[in-house]
Amino acid sequence: MAKKDPYAALRIKEFNIFLLLRFALVFGWSMQFIIIEWQVYSLTKDPLSLGIIGLMEIIPALSMALFAGHIVDQKEKRNLLATCIAAFSLISFGLFLLTSPKIVSEWKTNTILYCIYALVFFGGFLRSFFGPAIFSLVALIVPKKIYPNAATWNSSTWQMARVLGVAFAGFSIGWIGVQWALCIVFGLVLFSLLLLFQIKRKPILNPKIGEPVMQSLKEGVRFVFKTKAILGALTLDMISVLFGGAVALLAVFAEDILKVGPKGFGILAAAPSIGAFLTMLVTAYLPISKNAGMKLLAAIFGFGVCIIVFGLSSVFWISVVALFFSGVTDGVSMVIRQTILQIKTPDHMRGRVASVNSMFVGSSNELGAFESGLTAKLMGTVNAVVFGGTMTLITVVTTGIVSPSFRKLDLTKDIEAHEAED
Repeated sequence: MAKKDPYAALRIKEFNIFLLLRFALVFGWSMQFIIIEWQVYSLTKDPLSLGIIGLMEIIPALSMALFAGHIVDQKEKRNLLATCIAAFSLISFGLFLLTSPKIVSEWKTNTILYCIYALVFFGGFLRSFFGPAIFSLVALIVPKKIYPNAATWNSSTWQMARVLGVAFAGFSIGWIGVQWALCIVFGLVLFSLLLLFQIKRKPILNPKIGEPVMQSLKEGVRFVFKTKAILGALTLDMISVLFGGAVALLAVFAEDILKVGPKGFGILAAAPSIGAFLTMLVTAYLPISKNAGMKLLAAIFGFGVCIIVFGLSSVFWISVVALFFSGVTDGVSMVIRQTILQIKTPDHMRGRVASVNSMFVGSSNELGAFESGLTAKLMGTVNAVVFGGTMTLITVVTTGIVSPSFRKLDLTKDIEAHEAED
């Protein structure tokens, strides 16, 4: 067997451009999320208001997800993604205006809050298109035989952008204020749009152009539910993210429990992404396709343990270490899941499968934010985080017991088959 090239995907010019534009986008998105969480909590001092941010994004994201996947499979991917990025720039600019000192001083707090929620809602609508479009575009840039390598670098770039984005957001709030930090976000979105046009338009590989919408949606959902590897990975990750996500409550921990201010908030928010990024760099050299099912179960179990430790900690650096290792385990989970999706999904169904993925995993981040905010309101912040971590452990153990086929999942033969193509 030929020696694996850890830089195979990076030798493709358009893939490098794609990584740069995705870095700019995710850096900006991560900044925006952190800044808005901070601003909303500063305005309300209510953890439930943080949960509502997640709810406002998940409603349109879930309701539009399957239709977005159908549209992505029917349309040219680059231009569709360009339209989404251009629309997202309007959201960033709107948030920049809403946080200006003049509006903050003259408008009622509830009015500002409702406007922020409205822009987040619009962002959720766009989000339903982003995931499928990006997932499909990557598959058209790199050949199938290096999908696993591309998935690793793609995920690594995403995590690195999150690391820097959330850390920079926390520091920028203290340095230049909320409004000018959001101005940087707006600039990054425009920069990513310019980069996108350095990638050529791609062919539409769907043999069923013009297929009736409902028939197309049924085919996509049916494929996911009959492909046990995809269904198992998505379900497991969805439940763990839903109950194990403490990120939505980091503003509460930073201000009220650990008392570390915006700079400490940035460090806390960056810690998981640093762990995940370092892990993904390692997986570029040490593929984790063998015994993928057991590795995924072990990774998510470790994630749940880290979340419990973070919830119980009242010492800043213990909290940072717990979040760092939650990122390490989450990084393993993400690489395995993305590899499963890229390898098991046919080209003409990538948009719809990615949409189902966004419903299972992507939207569970926002639903998890709402769950965290609600449980924090009902049972207290610390108890809410510990409860979420415990539910994650229960989910992993249950999955391992009831699904022996998933425990035995191995991707080695699938990857070797793709490498043998061409």
